[in-house]
Amino acid sequence: MNTAPLAVTLGDPAGIGPEIVVKAWMALREGGPKFFVVGDAKSVAAATSGEPGIVRTISAPEEALDAFPAALPVLDIPLPSAAVLGTPNPASAASVIRWIETAVDLALAGKVRAVVTAPIAKAPLYDAGFKFPGHTEFLGELTASTPFDGVRGPIMMLAAADLRVTLVTVHTPIARVAGQLSVDGIVHAAQVTAQALQRDFGIAAPRLAVAGLNPHAGENGGIGREEIEIVAPAVAALRNLGIDAQGPFPSDSLFHAEARARYDGVICLYHDQALIPVKMLDFWGGVNITLGLPIVRTSPDHGTAFDIAGQGIARADSLIAALRAADEIALRRSA
Repeated sequence: MNTAPLAVTLGDPAGIGPEIVVKAWMALREGGPKFFVVGDAKSVAAATSGEPGIVRTISAPEEALDAFPAALPVLDIPLPSAAVLGTPNPASAASVIRWIETAVDLALAGKVRAVVTAPIAKAPLYDAGFKFPGHTEFLGELTASTPFDGVRGPIMMLAAADLRVTLVTVHTPIARVAGQLSVDGIVHAAQVTAQALQRDFGIAAPRLAVAGLNPHAGENGGIGREEIEIVAPAVAALRNLGIDAQGPFPSDSLFHAEARARYDGVICLYHDQALIPVKMLDFWGGVNITLGLPIVRTSPDHGTAFDIAGQGIARADSLIAALRAADEIALRRSA
């Protein structure tokens, strides 16, 4: 069994990342899972309210295992200048990107069991030339040349309580969603989801529900034809591949407790169709999981929260859930 620690990237240092990694360590230091931070040690130390000895810099991942019960280990990759809480700065972008690249390299080398990413702010990264929509696509690029036994992603899954949803389109304006849907796109997302439910969640025969796009799932073409022309053919193709897929279903009746008992995952067609039910079910505890990669990656299901950075009121629930999810998935993959 792989006993390596988890790596947590600090995210945007001007946001709540430093605060929530400290709070997560305080909650998990006795029982684990053990992790270390890849980021700027001064930013992490600043989030400890001045308490001495909470942060310990390390030079290699294995040092985190002994350090973790007594102090929060940090693989220190310093910022060029100190972050100002609440004020994102493009000057930090190169460091934020390097933190992610470092954690992924460590995961690919087997020196960490999983990567957990604190939230990044896309605007300052874009200002610095970052070309990816977000973490998910960047991680796909960083791991693209590494062999992977299965259908490759990246596909975004959100999980909360007993609900798991994956997205066919992600940060797509609602006016463009229909034009970006295709049979192949839905089939690919569902294949990656079914594979992950087996490999990462231990579900031998996953059951998938596929949501419709339009109200009432199109009402047999009366309220749109995407269900007839795209979604239903994708469901049929999945069933021909041996995947237990059903749909398209109206999304307004797909997420209550009795409905959730009938499937193991939902294929959602656009962002809010997936994220609204997750956040209604467990606003603080949702987890973002990237499927179809040769490494394990999770993250909290929230953003940088610049408006409350440095106030000591950020909740670490979602990061803690992301750490536990990464630990569980890594354990299954190594079993």
